[in-house]
Amino acid sequence: MKKLFALMLALVMLATMATSALAVNEDIEGKITIYTSMYRFVYEGMKVELAKEFPNLDVEFYYAGTGTLISQIAGEMGDDHTGALGCDMLLVAEPAYSLELKDYGYLHQFDLGVKDQLRFPYDEEGYWYPVRVCNMVLAYNPDKYTPEELPKTFKEFAEDPSLKGKISMGNPLTSGTAFAAVSALTSKYGYEFFDALRANNVMIESGSTALGKLESGECKVIMILEESVLQRRKEDGSKLACIYPEDGNILIPSTCMVVAEEKSANANLEACEAVADWLYSEAGQKFIVSGYMHSVLKDFPEIPYDSIPTEKLIESDMGVDWQRTYHERDNINDEWNKRVTQ
Repeated sequence: MKKLFALMLALVMLATMATSALAVNEDIEGKITIYTSMYRFVYEGMKVELAKEFPNLDVEFYYAGTGTLISQIAGEMGDDHTGALGCDMLLVAEPAYSLELKDYGYLHQFDLGVKDQLRFPYDEEGYWYPVRVCNMVLAYNPDKYTPEELPKTFKEFAEDPSLKGKISMGNPLTSGTAFAAVSALTSKYGYEFFDALRANNVMIESGSTALGKLESGECKVIMILEESVLQRRKEDGSKLACIYPEDGNILIPSTCMVVAEEKSANANLEACEAVADWLYSEAGQKFIVSGYMHSVLKDFPEIPYDSIPTEKLIESDMGVDWQRTYHERDNINDEWNKRVTQ
């Protein structure tokens, strides 16, 4: 009898364990669409993780650079800013666009349980929160050049004549992180920074192209996201290395936003808030770090592969004036076109 009771108890426990092993969010259903500027390997991996956590939720990602997404969303809004968007959430590169969407009334307020643990500012009314930290640095190939012959600051990157025709960076008209970087650099050095880039024959190209030129020696140094270098080091065994500029690296706390229900594609606020909660959970932030980005949570124990402690990066952060980045976006773009690309 005792054996039978023990067997029945074991079966009950196994059944309980099986039930608890099911995704805690299996009641989250329907569909959501997320516009994102995260790299493909990151959002594809995130889609896999979300499928495990939310087995009955269809999550669709749409990828483009932040600048491209801004143009697309402007078209969806229409000139009167009343049109619905083709998404329900946004994970884009920089907070300035969050300020803009909030002003246009396109964001949904939601409370984040871990907001007091965030390392970076967030919207006090709950319209947007930083979710991942990108870091703009310089990079070089130690097989081709030594640190002594390379710039130690962003200013030198733009101005050192020995680098003429040997430098590369992303396009701020399409890349949100590149735009945030040039906003910070022109705040610090004025638009003369753009003039120096042009005089030094900077090449404007994708990160993958720039990394290839760094490996071949065609470029001496490039301005690029730290995550691109770290990924190449871990996954390809590359020796490419980061230079953390002495005038300050540029941290870009990319944001998470939920679209207001009446402006969203699928009107599924419950699912959006649940996905947001997951992004800020330990599992979500571990995933962010595995994608070579830094966590937004204070004292998070992990950092991206081969990086340096996040708190040290914060101490040397150049800082970005997000209000200027928002309100002077068109002017910064115009000056870029006039001084660099034309």
